Amino acid sequence: MPHDVNLIATIAIGFVLASIFGYLADRLRLPALVGYLIAGVFAGPFTPGNLADPVMAGQLAEIGVILLMFGVGLHFSASDLLAVRGIAIFGAVGQIVLATLMGMALTHFWGWDFGQGLVFGLCISVASTVVLLKALEERNLVQNTMGRVAVGWLIVEDLAMVLALVLLPAFAQTLGGTAGGEYAAADQGPVWLVLLLTLAKVAGFVLIAALVGPRVVPGILIRVAKTGSRELFTLSVLALAMGIAFGSAAAFGVSFALGAFFAGVIMGESQLSHRAAANSLPLQDAFSVLFFVSIGMLFDPTVIIEKPLEVLAVVALIVIGKPIAALLIVLLLRFPLKLGLIVSASLAQIGEFSFILAGLGAAYGLMTNEGQSLILAAAIVSITINPLAFIAAERIGKWAGRRFPDWTENFGKAKERALAAELRRIRSETEKREHEQARKITEFVETFPLFKAVNAEDQEELLLLFAPKAASPGERVVRVGEKGDAMYFLVSGTVVVDVNGHGVQLKGGSFFGEMALLTGAPRTADVTAVDYCNFLVLSQRDFRQFTSRHPAVREAVQAMAEERLAMNRAAATVVDHHPDETADNETPAANR
Repeated sequence: MPHDVNLIATIAIGFVLASIFGYLADRLRLPALVGYLIAGVFAGPFTPGNLADPVMAGQLAEIGVILLMFGVGLHFSASDLLAVRGIAIFGAVGQIVLATLMGMALTHFWGWDFGQGLVFGLCISVASTVVLLKALEERNLVQNTMGRVAVGWLIVEDLAMVLALVLLPAFAQTLGGTAGGEYAAADQGPVWLVLLLTLAKVAGFVLIAALVGPRVVPGILIRVAKTGSRELFTLSVLALAMGIAFGSAAAFGVSFALGAFFAGVIMGESQLSHRAAANSLPLQDAFSVLFFVSIGMLFDPTVIIEKPLEVLAVVALIVIGKPIAALLIVLLLRFPLKLGLIVSASLAQIGEFSFILAGLGAAYGLMTNEGQSLILAAAIVSITINPLAFIAAERIGKWAGRRFPDWTENFGKAKERALAAELRRIRSETEKREHEQARKITEFVETFPLFKAVNAEDQEELLLLFAPKAASPGERVVRVGEKGDAMYFLVSGTVVVDVNGHGVQLKGGSFFGEMALLTGAPRTADVTAVDYCNFLVLSQRDFRQFTSRHPAVREAVQAMAEERLAMNRAAATVVDHHPDETADNETPAANR
């Protein structure tokens, strides 16, 4: 070809192979993620053809990491985590420690260094949130107590891995690896100073993100949403995610993963978080696929032939050793056996964070190519057979129920009931907030029926466009001759519209000020509050933008304005000919 098309070729090959092998994996009732990894193996340098550029794929994978972590942060629920903290925090931390120690023991037997063993152990200690959620969804367990505990457990694991990603570069040389740039300079001092500086940077970033982010980011999203442009809103979401991730790495030296995670957490505080999640999901899915493909490109299939015992040992540690450790921790915390079995089955695999950590370890000399291949091989096998872990957990639960009926029925029930009650309370509060928003939209549409033709999403957007305003009795809301820069929707109360010396009363559910917006002429009537009134005010700019996308609304407003104008003209004619009769019997329409 006449020019370099590595980027296009890498993306095209990645998507094509991922779609083919993802479909085949789904037909075999395997997670699509397995197909994406295998697609990477076929496109990588260790298989004939070397179809894609591994360096380019690695950069695309970085975008995948950012979007994956952004998604984790966007769906992060502090209230859910606090509800299950009694089991999730202690359980996840304890399981990470035990699994890491088991991994280190295994690598010590192989003759690896301490630092390499530590990174390897951390890699196999954390499970894939993507795989877990898919498994729970297939079994309708996402919203029940066991599913939410499992998700909370993995959130704690994810947070622990984010911390590991932040600290690993700073301690690379201490652990026997290599470091460059700012970390090379920092490592010339004492270890405690390295830790202090690293944590200070992270704390500074977290503090700014926590204090400034919620005050700035939701406002930006609302302003962009008011434009009504879906592509601009999606672009703004991605710009915030990528910008915060890159900016945090450049300014504070933290990882892209941490910056992206906090970008998601901050955006999750916005009332538009669900829309941000929905709009960014397609791109997140696409780059996540490229992330897994790029990981598969690092896998050398010959490791299965050359080191089959090592692969089996790592798989056994992941699907047997780690779940047993998790089960024992759950039972020691005095929670029911069934809950422990579900959590154990959920953890019987490794995924995205394992790959991210292994890649970072390799960059700092703390993970060999052999180690990466072992982790990738174990990930592919463990994800493939993870459904069997849930089947085994179910059968073990039934066997224990028959063998020890009293113990399985009563052990940990009190804690489970208390936890279930707390989760129900949180779910109720969430549903109440969602119901309140839906109620506001319903009441708004019932009050102003001309917006019934607008779909639910645009009705929500419309509410963002309005500015609330109140008026006291006797207060002049609109004056004759003023520039018509807004339209008023009367939610409650009563106003009097003075047209040519004659008053017209408008009550809740009415609107006024539309004529000046439609014609561009100055106000032609005074509007005065009779009692305490509440309005929703729509600016001229927002009115024009919204009605340009919803011509039916503009037509309805136009028709109402023309009807009122005709009534006012007719009333004015009657006043000219029979002024006394009009004063007694007829009131003109509101012309504003």
